[in-house]
Parts: sequence; structure tokens; C-alpha cells
Amino acid sequence: MAKLLKLRLGVSDDPTALQPTLNDCLGTMLQQAEALMTHVINGLVLGALPTGPRRIPSFNKPEIRDAIDALSARANLVCASYKGELSRVVYEGGGREQAPAELLRFEDLQLFGDAELDTSIEVARAQQEVSHAVDDVLPALDALISTLLGWRTIQPGLNPLRPEAFVRALQSTLALHVPDAPVREALITPAGGLLGSTLRTLYRELTDWLMSSGVEPAVPLGGRGPKGGVAAVPDSMAKTLLTLDKLRKLLAGDFDQGPPKAEFLHTVPASMHLLQDMKQLDVLVKRLESRPKPAPAPAPAQPVAAHEDPARVRLGHQLGEEVVRLMFDNLTQDARLLPAYKRQLRGFEPAVLLLASQDSRFFSDRSHPARLFLDRVTQRSLAFSSEQDEGWPRFVATLEDAVLWLDSKVIDGDTVGELLDHLHTQWTAHDQAMLQRRGEAARALLHAEQRNLLAQKLAADFTMAMHGLDVAEFVGDFLRNSWAQVVAQAQLACTDGSDDPHGYRHVADDLVWSVQKSTAQRGRAQRLAQMVPGLLGRLRDGLRSIDYPSELTERFFANLVAIHQSALQEGRDEVARAAAEAAEAQTSDFGESIFDAAQIWLAEQEASEAGYLAPEQALVPQLPAEAGEPQEAAPAGELRTGTWVELMVQGQWLRVQLTWASPHHTLFMFTSLAGTAHSMSKRTLERLRSQGMIKVVAGRNVVDEALDQVAKAALRNSLDGK
Repeated sequence: MAKLLKLRLGVSDDPTALQPTLNDCLGTMLQQAEALMTHVINGLVLGALPTGPRRIPSFNKPEIRDAIDALSARANLVCASYKGELSRVVYEGGGREQAPAELLRFEDLQLFGDAELDTSIEVARAQQEVSHAVDDVLPALDALISTLLGWRTIQPGLNPLRPEAFVRALQSTLALHVPDAPVREALITPAGGLLGSTLRTLYRELTDWLMSSGVEPAVPLGGRGPKGGVAAVPDSMAKTLLTLDKLRKLLAGDFDQGPPKAEFLHTVPASMHLLQDMKQLDVLVKRLESRPKPAPAPAPAQPVAAHEDPARVRLGHQLGEEVVRLMFDNLTQDARLLPAYKRQLRGFEPAVLLLASQDSRFFSDRSHPARLFLDRVTQRSLAFSSEQDEGWPRFVATLEDAVLWLDSKVIDGDTVGELLDHLHTQWTAHDQAMLQRRGEAARALLHAEQRNLLAQKLAADFTMAMHGLDVAEFVGDFLRNSWAQVVAQAQLACTDGSDDPHGYRHVADDLVWSVQKSTAQRGRAQRLAQMVPGLLGRLRDGLRSIDYPSELTERFFANLVAIHQSALQEGRDEVARAAAEAAEAQTSDFGESIFDAAQIWLAEQEASEAGYLAPEQALVPQLPAEAGEPQEAAPAGELRTGTWVELMVQGQWLRVQLTWASPHHTLFMFTSLAGTAHSMSKRTLERLRSQGMIKVVAGRNVVDEALDQVAKAALRNSLDGK
């Protein structure tokens, strides 16, 4: 097997050669996969030696030594497996890494079986080792790979060579060749450390190679690294007693009093079981009870059934309170939420604590009234970027009313449901004008998408009809772009089912015949004389129906009339013939720029109604310094309806929400809480994101993200062996 980095990536031997592509980088790194795995296997073998500086004491167990010997004996097969797994992850994983995030999502923990839980911890341990090894060299590589991906700003989550890819391949390879889970768990952390040390060298040399080849690194969004977004897991959370196993049991209702509720049984995986070591459980309970915690609202006393273990029920209540407390801590540390809203959040905490203690489905069921309440008010708060925004005082007033409502009533699920209905009624009244304008804009955009899709089909039909005919180039462009829109508009506006209600498709046939340079039939001039006045009138009528730009209209007709005049005189007038030849040679566009197939064209009135951002408006050289602290960008296809973003419009940042996407995802509409619509094509959206002019504020529900941070804290505690 070739020695690792035998080719030395660090310096380009020909600075004038073409710059490497992304595929060049991926191929080069995958060539090192077998050498990477060889280094890992050799390191494990050294760790299993009875003596030596690299000896690992835990490797003295016979089953671990046997597993390492087996890996060494089948080294070629193991290395081939690793290369195959790494290739699959790199080429088929696709864009943003989802699997690790899903393993740490709070809402998914209840679905974990024991094997999945162990796998997540294995991967996290290895990832921790690799991350520590490459943290200092990875940012520079992320910046260069982002450039090769076509981004102007750094997108670390889109790097196909990110450490997670190598760790996932390592975990899959060990799972294939080390079937014994406890043995694999003992091997993966040191294997991750060995992998990380070599990967660090690879990253550094790949970075040097790309830079010496002239690849320019992308820049951070806004010209500096992000400071906002989701709050990092605070150190205090790492000191909690939550682990993934206990959190999973809490989500499954294993600590609830009495048997699980019938309607909740379908969410409890069969593989889950209660903690068996009750002595250890008692110790955990005592440690929990000794921790200071905020006093929740008193819950009505409920007798413990005779068959219930008091310690188990008590632990469930304590864990539930811990999760709620940590969730609120995360929310109050989230930089995206305004200080005034955070103060209101604390007023909701006692009621949420009480509801969570009464029904553990708060943690596992996102439709639980208390979860819905927190989700809705928090997501709505994201509509405001400052406390000076229009509508903020009115929103805060509804929150203050909600706190008073909760303080004055007996708290249960029905009460919170009634409160949520009341808030929705108030918000809908506030948003009435906005909803009406949004509906009108969405209808205009939907019509535009339908017309453009139909126009593309008609353009293909016109191209086929002109095949082999001697038609002036500007006429062909006009038919494929402008006139295709005219015919599509007429068909969509027709209510009687006719496919050519105004005869515009027939007009296209007459236009083609009238300008064919090779047409020299007898009596052509006479037929043209009869046809031209009506043809020109029908063309003008059709163009008016789509608000075709007047300057393009006049330019098109000037060229068309020149050809017709020469044809009417059958080429006998030299001046007319020269003008016709100049028109036929015309290559400037008559609509292809505004009817670009990759864009969506809207008439002036449609664009005004929908706040349409034309493609040229997306061409901005750079961001102003006060761009803010965005989250990481993502391709347009990953934006979901309901996502809040910051959008740069006329030099100012606006807080808007993605409220509508067309059925074919060619058009997107963002709306502010004041009702102003800003719509754009997919290409424009991608361009704005690559320029850092659209910044995602919250791609997921903020409450879900706060609970995810609780799950991450539990994972950290699991890694620490708590």
C-alpha cells in the first residue's frame, strides 16, 4: 500500500495550470482513505502490545486483543471497506450533514433502541477525538472548499470532506468488522484519535495545495464569523445528571405514575425498559434532590399506586423539572430572542413546569398544548429584530395578557389550549391586512409560474416548427421567448377550454411564413400585402396582454417592417433590401434576457403586487459592515415555509418570513409582519444567499433547538460516563 501522502499535496508544481476542481479534491482525499485506515490499524496494534510507550491498558482484555488481531489480519479488506464507506458518504451523503443532527434531536430520542443509543455515543466519542485534532486547520479548508462549491461565503456544513464524513465511515467499517458492540465501543475512541492525527496532516496539505494553486478562500458571512444563532451548550449544563439513556426513558413515559396511558402506548418503543439497578437509582435521586432548583408551582398531590416504586416516580419528576429548566435557560440565552420577550418567557415557566409534571407527553409530543404555546409565541417573536419595530408593543401586550391569564386560572392542558386559541384570534385580527396582501401576491406568483412553465413547452413547439426553415434569428428569439408568453397567457385566461382562444398560435405560423428568406413563391408579395396589417395588429394586441416592454416592442417591429417592405417590393429596392439584410442579421435580444428560462418573468403589475425582486437587483458587490450575525447559509431547496430570515432590500436589513413557495419551487415569497411581500425566483434566491444578502434567523422552531441543546448536554454527560 502506498505510503500516506506520498505525492505531497502541499505545493502546486505548476501555478499556471488550471485550478483544481471540487472533484479533484474529493478524488485526491479518497486516494488516501486506505492509507488512513492502515495508520489506524497499526496504531491499534501498537496499543495492544504488552509493553511499549503506546500501550493502552484496556486493550489487555482477550476479546479486544482478538478483535485487533483480526483487523490486522484482514487489513486489506478493512481498508477497502473504509474507502468504500468514505466514498459513499462523500459522494452520496449530499450537501449538509443530517445524520449527526438527527442523532442529537430531542424529539427523536424516544425512538432510540439500545443499539441506536450506543451507536450515537460511539460516533460522538470518535467525533470528539477527531474534532480536537483538526480544529485548528479545518476553518481554512472550509473556506477553500466553499469557494469550489461556488459560494462566496464560508459554508462549513456543506463541506463534503468535513470530519463527520470520516468518522461515519470509521464507525460503519468497525461495525462491519467488529460485531461485538462492547469491543467496538472500546476501540472507537482511540481509533478516532489515530484518525484525527493523520486527518489533520491531510487537511493542512490539502489547504496548502489549493492555496498555491490560486484558489481564493471564501469569506465569513457579513465579513466576520457568526456570533449569534443558537446559544452554545453552557458549561452548567454539562454538570447536570441527564444522560441520553435517562432522557430517553423520560420521553417514553417510563417514569410516569401508573401504567402508560393507552393513547401513548404507540410512541413507546418495545426495546425500552426500566432501570434495573435500584440502588444506583437511589443514589441518583439523592444527588438530584441535593441540587438547588427553582420552586415550581405546586402540583396537586397524587397518590402513588402500591405497585409503583416511589424512587422511580420521584426521579421522573426530578428529570422532567431539570429538562424544563434547561430548556428555559437555553431560550433566555438565545441571541435571536429580544430581551423583553425573554422576560415574558420567565412568566410562563411555572405553568410549563406544572403541565410537564402532570403529563410527560410534554417532552415527547410536539402537539402538547404547552409545547404548542411555547412554539407559537416564540416563533412569532422572531418577526421582530428590535423592540422599536412596528407592532412590537402590541405583541408584548398579548404576552402580558397571557401571563395574567395563566396566573388567574387552574392550569391544565385545556386552559393552555384556550389561551392559544385566544392568542390566535388576536394575532389574526392584527394580521388581517397582511394575510389579504399575501394571498393576492401568492395568486399572482402562482399564475406567473403556470404561465412560464406553459411558455417553456410552447417555446419547444415553436423551435420544432421552425426546424429547417430559413427564419431570421431575431424572429426565432421573439417566438421562443416573448410570443410563447403571449400564447400561454391567452390559454390560462381562457375559460372555455380552447387551446388557442385568440388565434395567437396561428399568428406564429403567419409570422414565420412572412419572414422566411428562402420563400419565393409566386404571388408572395400580394399575399403579404393582405396579411401584414392584420398580422402586425394581432402581434401588438398580444404583446399588450403581457405588458411587453415598449422599447422592445418598437425595436422588434422596426426590424420586422424592414423585412416586410423589402419582400413587398420583391427585392427590387436596394435600400429596402439592405435594411432587410441588416434586420435579418440582428443578433441583439428581443426578449431572451427578460424571458430567461432559468428565471421567472412577471408582468409589471404582477411584479408590483408580489414585490418581485428582479435578477439585476440581486447583483450587489458586497455586504455593509453592519450585516449582523447570521446563521450558516443553505441552498434554497432547504428553506422551509415558516423560516425567518434577514433580507437585504435597498441597503437595509428586513426581518421577513418565507410564507409561500410555488408548487414547482421556482418562486419564493417572503413577507414581513407588516404585510410587505418580497418575492424572487430560485436563481435570484440562490444568488442572494451566496452573497450573504439573505441570512437564516431560524430554520427550525427555536423551542425544538433549545430542547436539542438539552439532548446535547445529556450526550456530553454520557460521554463522561455519568
